[in-house]
Amino acid sequence: MKIDKKIIKELSDYLDEFNLTELEYTEKDTKIKVSKNNFSINDQSSSKNLTSTSKPNKEVKTKTGIEVTSPIIGTAYHAPEPGAKKFVEIGKKIKKGDTVMIVEAMKTMNHVPSTSDGTVKEICVSDGQPVEFGQTIIILE
Repeated sequence: MKIDKKIIKELSDYLDEFNLTELEYTEKDTKIKVSKNNFSINDQSSSKNLTSTSKPNKEVKTKTGIEVTSPIIGTAYHAPEPGAKKFVEIGKKIKKGDTVMIVEAMKTMNHVPSTSDGTVKEICVSDGQPVEFGQTIIILE
């Protein structure tokens, strides 16, 4: 079988012309698929700029105190059920082992215990907000 380079070149030109990432051409028993990676040097530099500009904003918000982090990925809830009393509020004194929040993962409600005694200084996540593993959910004094 002989490959027709003109068809491949033409298909490659169509990728650029129509801003496509993949194109497939079929004729009788011949099937040609042409694709390209759409990531360019310009995209790299702009993503670096976004990263460098977003870091100072995070550094401005320095967290002082004892951080209680999420042990799993999921959705954080402040109370055991909608309308119920919240586990913690700012200014409330809690002891090590007290439930500070529930993180739901795969329909399972996981109680997050406090890692130490203290007073709640800041609640870092909203009720119903997705959280990542290791993300700070509350800060204690």
